Amino acid sequence: MNLPQAIEHANALVFPAFLADEPARTAEREKNEEAIGILAQAWMEAPLGAEPFHFDLVRGLADRNRELCDLIGTERLRNVRGTSLAQRLEDEDILRGCAALQHREVSEVRRTAGPGLRDMGVAYVEAPVSGMVAGVDIETTERYPDRGYIINVGMQFVRLAPKGKASSWCAAYCGLPAQYEQQGVPLAEIHHIGWKDLAGKKPFRENLELQAALLKAMETYPYLAHNAAFEDSWFTLHLNGYAEGRKAGRIVVVDTRDICRRIDPEVRTLPHDAKPAALETWARRRKVLSAKQKERHLGLDDVDLMFRTVQAEFAERNMFAD
Repeated sequence: MNLPQAIEHANALVFPAFLADEPARTAEREKNEEAIGILAQAWMEAPLGAEPFHFDLVRGLADRNRELCDLIGTERLRNVRGTSLAQRLEDEDILRGCAALQHREVSEVRRTAGPGLRDMGVAYVEAPVSGMVAGVDIETTERYPDRGYIINVGMQFVRLAPKGKASSWCAAYCGLPAQYEQQGVPLAEIHHIGWKDLAGKKPFRENLELQAALLKAMETYPYLAHNAAFEDSWFTLHLNGYAEGRKAGRIVVVDTRDICRRIDPEVRTLPHDAKPAALETWARRRKVLSAKQKERHLGLDDVDLMFRTVQAEFAERNMFAD
């Protein structure tokens, strides 16, 4: 599929419910997901202000694909590899995130980090961090954002300082299509969110007030997330205006997992199967969680855990300005 074909496919009037048999649904899903990848890449690579279409076209096709996946069944797709979830942030995003925390130019951070971010660990501790930041965590029904739904959002605001504490926070549940009342909420074994938590709640894509509040916060402060490529991928296809803000440089993302991997020396000595950069493991090393405590896997709780762990790590490395 080329770009004109992807645009034509996204603009086509297709009603997922009319695709009655499984082969037709599978073929349509594969076309949708291929087109989403082509369109998103073309839009991001086009010069700012000269994009060949509005990003609403991509978000709309993702909405259509999500409806189709509901008909196919999430369990059938659980082991089917998708393409809409990035594995990591781009190097430029890592540099911009560090520069934002340290209030210096990206070029300075790049100079220290070197080719391939070889010395990014040095760059993270080279200058003090300070200022207000937002932390974000989401719970979802799927791994891939063009197939599932955001069902819980947590956001917290913290000033980076030795004794910085949350100044305000918000948390919200978001609804699902009615079929999940009987089928059960997907991935409930991880996030422990049930239908009673979501009943009567607006789906994220329909909750324009929540979307506007999140977007405003992200365009005001750098936002932190652990494995931020996950939140970044999901917000790209679910949050109106997010892709536009990211491309224009109004939204800066900071991946705390990348920070952990690069500045905590214990990460390099622990075995890979111990998942040393996982938030829960990291929090235990910094005595934020006890050996018996576990990560909640619920938006606001995980944001709070992330911030307390980050603050402890920054204090350990003498990274604060005050």
